[in-house]
Amino acid sequence: MADTELQLTVNGVSVTVPDDGASLLTVLREWLGLSSVKDGCAPQGQCGCSTVLVDGQPRVSCVTPVRRVRERAITTVEGLEPDEQHRWSEAFCATGASQCGFCTPGIVLRFAGLRAKGIEATDRDAVGRALAAHLCRCTGWQSIFDAYETGATPVAAPSDRPVRDLVAASDRATIEGGVAQRVDPSVALGQAGFADDEAPGDALVAVPAADGSFVVAESAADAWAKSGKTQGRRTTSECRPPLELPEGDWVRTLRTSWVEPAYLEVDASWCRPGGEPASPLANGGAFGAKTKSPVGAVARRLADKHGRPVRVLFSREDAVRQGPKRAPIAAGLRSDGSAVVRDVGTPHVEEAMRAGWGASAPIDIVRVEAPGPSTSVALRAAGWAEAAVLRSAADDAAAVTVTDPVSGGGSARVEVEPSGAIEVVVRGGRPLDEAVLRSYCVGAVHMGLGWVTSEGLSVDDDGEIQDLTIRSFGVVRAADLPPIEVVIEPDDRDPRRVSDAVFAATAAAIWHHQGFPPDWPTGRSSGSTY
Repeated sequence: MADTELQLTVNGVSVTVPDDGASLLTVLREWLGLSSVKDGCAPQGQCGCSTVLVDGQPRVSCVTPVRRVRERAITTVEGLEPDEQHRWSEAFCATGASQCGFCTPGIVLRFAGLRAKGIEATDRDAVGRALAAHLCRCTGWQSIFDAYETGATPVAAPSDRPVRDLVAASDRATIEGGVAQRVDPSVALGQAGFADDEAPGDALVAVPAADGSFVVAESAADAWAKSGKTQGRRTTSECRPPLELPEGDWVRTLRTSWVEPAYLEVDASWCRPGGEPASPLANGGAFGAKTKSPVGAVARRLADKHGRPVRVLFSREDAVRQGPKRAPIAAGLRSDGSAVVRDVGTPHVEEAMRAGWGASAPIDIVRVEAPGPSTSVALRAAGWAEAAVLRSAADDAAAVTVTDPVSGGGSARVEVEPSGAIEVVVRGGRPLDEAVLRSYCVGAVHMGLGWVTSEGLSVDDDGEIQDLTIRSFGVVRAADLPPIEVVIEPDDRDPRRVSDAVFAATAAAIWHHQGFPPDWPTGRSSGSTY
């Protein structure tokens, strides 16, 4: 073997690769075509999506130079024994632990390693510690804990398993996610139809350059090298609400910050010359954040220009800089229930807020100028959730009920117990599939909790985002999630979305539980998330 080559074993097969400084992630995805290994934040190494097993031990491949694993055994989910693949894919599907499925291949490998070590199925402390290396935006963690318990327990005989309608489950997921979604065991193994996984092997690769143009090269590594950008910046800048409160005699006030949607699958598309670009929305809607992503249009333009298929890839920093954020507000609530809300001029926010408040809304919405990133009401319940939170504060009730004014009447009642446990009661028409419905509700609780306590972006006085690493967004980790109980009330109506109502009601209930602190996120300065 030449000095410029390395040998390693991947999924039981000996392979020789160039010793050119590439990461293990690059070798596995770009050179060997193992699409289960996902790139959620490379080269930050913070989301866990690129996790593989090296000699049976979990390793984040995006920050592992391949020369460090020479002559080692690498396992991706493609290399797990068939019965092991089946065990985890079925467990994740049965418990609702894979929604978009982007983060789950890395978690499956983590769980396979835990099971090999003999970690008990019910040892949630050990599982929570193991999950510290991972982020999941969709499921809210609780269903992932359940998946480990299910997958690490001896499998029941096929005749003992309940028959499940996966078409109905997919229908419920589509209702909650807002775009077509598939529920299937294969989703947990990373086979959910992500655009970058399905691009042709001969495609050119385009990435954003430092000046805003796109660099096109024969490979992703070459494109990133030519882009002139340094990825993976961190910041210690303070996250603070940017807007001042309106003047008034207020009984409650609230200021929020810009919030990053923090979806894990960064924007990607590809297109053939004269063709239609692949949608950056795969098995999930990115909480509304990708509806206007430019990657598809760029892929079409560059494919036509070069006469070849072109992949367009965003890094995590690109997605943060270019994607829309949840807008900050500054609001005051009077004793008569009327309110004044200051907003940064998000298009259509007034309609959204009035929908959340009610038809005869005693609310004045004032647009103010504030430098910062773009905002959008396409994000989860944007505008009307803020209104619902403020309206609930006027009632001063510990249990908060919110009805989604957009989806046609899905409702949620949320209460935080003195212990911190969260109880959710939902009515969303026929459940179709209770595992999926519960998973989406728990995920919405997770997001609502984070919105109040830990999520926010540091933005400087010039409007430049300072938080560019995925951990800096403040997404609640597995070990910090309180117990959550979801009760599905009987409801014979046609199915309708309910998770957005859960998100808004959770935020309101957490705010009440904490004593209505005026600035969100409430726990960033102290380091606490709850």
